[in-house]
Amino acid sequence: MSLFLIVLASFLASAVEVVEAFTIVLAVGITRGWRTALIAAAAASLVLVVLVAALGPSLILSIPIEILQTVVGVLLLMFGLQWLRKAILRRSGWKSLHDEDQIFAKDVAALSSSARTEGFVDWTGFTLAFKGVFLEGLEVAFIVLTFGTKDDHLALSALGAASACVLVVIAGVLVHRPLSRVPENDLKFAVGLMLAAFGTFWLGEGSGLEWTLGDGMLPVLVILYAVVCWALARWLGARRAQAVAGGAGATT
Repeated sequence: MSLFLIVLASFLASAVEVVEAFTIVLAVGITRGWRTALIAAAAASLVLVVLVAALGPSLILSIPIEILQTVVGVLLLMFGLQWLRKAILRRSGWKSLHDEDQIFAKDVAALSSSARTEGFVDWTGFTLAFKGVFLEGLEVAFIVLTFGTKDDHLALSALGAASACVLVVIAGVLVHRPLSRVPENDLKFAVGLMLAAFGTFWLGEGSGLEWTLGDGMLPVLVILYAVVCWALARWLGARRAQAVAGGAGATT
């Protein structure tokens, strides 16, 4: 079960990040030229590969397993809770839903209104595409490395991430538009649940806690977090509805 969840979590988390990076590259390609967009994406990917190869595995292998589990558990829990916080606020109406079409239109408008630079590449477009791919890719690398630390499952974690990258890029090339039909808000909620569950599980193991069900606690933790998040979203949604109704009553 844990092996499947590692691959699934890596796949879903990476898919979300790659969709966001693709939207930025697409906007740059359409407005500033595909040479600029593709060179920037390739350069950012190369920097990420070098960075991960130089620091990732060697740093991980040098840390005692108990400390590593604790550190990774804390990081995953913090990362997962951040995603869940945003998902709860979106579901309750306190935060707008993530919209790739809206982000794409905003990027295109900003790039179209700024002056182009002469040369082999357009440096404004290059900077935006490089930053987008690098930052989103950095989150993918973090997820792959942290999931891969558990019992040396780096290959499985990388497989999930690589599969997501390939599928998203192929889909993006085929449709040649932002992948707005991808249920990104739901995916982020699911990924947040998995990250929080894995973080809690590994933090417990690193602290010496022996889980009664072993790896079977992972789906239990996912369900527990889902129930809590659902309850919080319902409560905040009711608060939001009361606030809106109160504001409407005050204006009449």
